[in-house]
Amino acid sequence: MKSIEATVDLFQQQKGIYVILPAYNEEKTLDGVMGELVDLGVNLMVVDDGSTDNTYWVASGFVKRYPSQVSLYRHPINRGLGGALRTGIKAALSHNADIIVTFDADGQHHSPDIIPLCLPLINGEADVVIGKRNFQEMPFRKKFGNVVMNIITLIFYGRDVEDSQSGLRAFNNETAGLMELHSRDYGISSEIIGEVQRKKLRLVEVPITTIYTDYSLSKGTNTRVGLKILAKLIRNIFK
Repeated sequence: MKSIEATVDLFQQQKGIYVILPAYNEEKTLDGVMGELVDLGVNLMVVDDGSTDNTYWVASGFVKRYPSQVSLYRHPINRGLGGALRTGIKAALSHNADIIVTFDADGQHHSPDIIPLCLPLINGEADVVIGKRNFQEMPFRKKFGNVVMNIITLIFYGRDVEDSQSGLRAFNNETAGLMELHSRDYGISSEIIGEVQRKKLRLVEVPITTIYTDYSLSKGTNTRVGLKILAKLIRNIFK
């Protein structure tokens, strides 16, 4: 087993790690999140998904300060998490990314967790890695919705995953190019698991730290979102 120092050194040697940061009205947290990621040394691709606040201008400031490290893409209208991730993945592939990481902009992720997340990909042990949150520490209103989505993912996509809705995940270049993703909203998280199952990809889950604030708790998958996704999946069956 590698030491922490050796793991960090191995990560820092990788120049082709691109982090996709979908952002919709995230002016409150974006500066801090982007600052941590830039300090980590990764390439950062922000997708402003039709924000109506100062998200675009916060991100623009980083582009000016770190033009070789930060790229910014802007949707004129909100296209949902799925649309933002597809834009980011396409952009990262056009930059010949070796590893593509998705990262939430609401401040819930611990940026150093990207290092152990990428390690199975760097070592050739996985095609997809998902950051697994500790459900025992998760507030009930989030936990219930995420458990429901794990069950839905298993039923509709045939893959049992401990944290199907985690926003912190990573793919190697080849895997990202293989995935056929169409969901507009949060359903893309389950759709990614479905692609893992269909394409017979190697999936690893690694524990991550989650930072819960009133702001981050207002975002992401909850019971209402889970039920909306379930209704859409059922409608698709009968189309």
